[in-house]
Amino acid sequence: MLKKFSLMALGVMLVILAACSDEDKKEESPPEDKEETVKAEEVVGTWNGEIEVPDGALQIIVEFNKDEELNGTIDIPKQQIEDFGLENIELNGDGVKFQMPLSGTPMTFDGTVEGDTISGTFVQSGQSFPFTLEKGKGTSDPKANKDETFLSIETEMGTLTGALMTPDNQSEFPVVLIIPGSGPTTRDGNSAQLPGENDSLLKIAESLKEEGIASLRYDKRGAGKNASVINEADLRFDQFVDDASLWIEKLGQDDRFTSVGVIGHSQGSLVGMLSAKDSEAGAYVSLAGVGRSFDKALLDQLQRALPGELYEESKRIVEEIKKGEVVKDIPESLQSTFRPSVQPFLRSWMEYDPAKQIQELSIPTLIVSGTHDLQVPPKEAEMLAEAQPEAELLEIEGMNHVLKDAPKDREGNLKAYEDPEIPLAEGLMAGIVTFLKDHLN
Repeated sequence: MLKKFSLMALGVMLVILAACSDEDKKEESPPEDKEETVKAEEVVGTWNGEIEVPDGALQIIVEFNKDEELNGTIDIPKQQIEDFGLENIELNGDGVKFQMPLSGTPMTFDGTVEGDTISGTFVQSGQSFPFTLEKGKGTSDPKANKDETFLSIETEMGTLTGALMTPDNQSEFPVVLIIPGSGPTTRDGNSAQLPGENDSLLKIAESLKEEGIASLRYDKRGAGKNASVINEADLRFDQFVDDASLWIEKLGQDDRFTSVGVIGHSQGSLVGMLSAKDSEAGAYVSLAGVGRSFDKALLDQLQRALPGELYEESKRIVEEIKKGEVVKDIPESLQSTFRPSVQPFLRSWMEYDPAKQIQELSIPTLIVSGTHDLQVPPKEAEMLAEAQPEAELLEIEGMNHVLKDAPKDREGNLKAYEDPEIPLAEGLMAGIVTFLKDHLN
């Protein structure tokens, strides 16, 4: 994808801090049990603070609760992580220790409690940084949406949560499942791999609500409220399809909804068409979806983003992955894209040809592209439309990949990726709403 964003299409796992080499890791002595002086009741509540990392302060929000035993969650807004479950919470003397088990890389917080302050050390992969928390300070979430309620589905790896937004003063209405794009993307369309927020999918939901259409948005595995529902080495593309299928099934069983539609953005376009097939979905919208198999689309993006030598190396790696090989000799500059743990997922994604899959859709289909999309150019939408002649094709002048009006030049285009105040591109929602109202009850 875009080099500035470290080929963000391929990120399927969050890492808060860069891991260090094995020789940088320090062996820790077993903790010495101390007489407990801090009680669980003293730590129960919400704590707001930050980790002092090299690039600046990283805000964190920790909440401790006590049922039969002490439990808790952590939010890291900059990393698009919400309600991530904590493990191994221990009170020892005047201290509290807990872990954030992120995809096999435990992150440990070891702090001392002094009244309404917890201060101590955060450790990940041998690197240590100070952290501080204050109880009850700055705990309100300025982005909390009172118009949302949360639903859940059960998957083989755990519970997935989604945000339902419904029209006001209506008891029945159609509903649309909004499927996010690649990487650790949240229900709002934001990602830790981007320098800021764009809120594109949130804006779609809000616009649909104003038009009397409900929507269900959900965080991808590895992001937001679903950050812990991922194991990168075991992840396969079909799991994303299964997730969307379960949401469609759940929405179809809800008596409030007269019909179900599907909107898929970027990678979510392919997920959407696969999950909508043979389901209760009555209409499908592809937003900035590719028309070729992922290996071809990826190499096209890499050719635009990389110098010639690295591009040629990428071609070699892609061919090996397609053959089922695990490629271990990956250049450092390509590790984020082709690290061995993500290769099985990439291979499973490459198996699908969107142009062939869209031919199998028998429901009304709208294909949308933007003329200023630097990641998925309009020719991809044209491939989909050619494969499915019954589909409607909508090209939005000046729209970029995050569905905003943006200039064609790279620098100006990328600014829209990190500015939630920029509205959706003119004509986008008018076209989508007209299509949905024509085909959903």
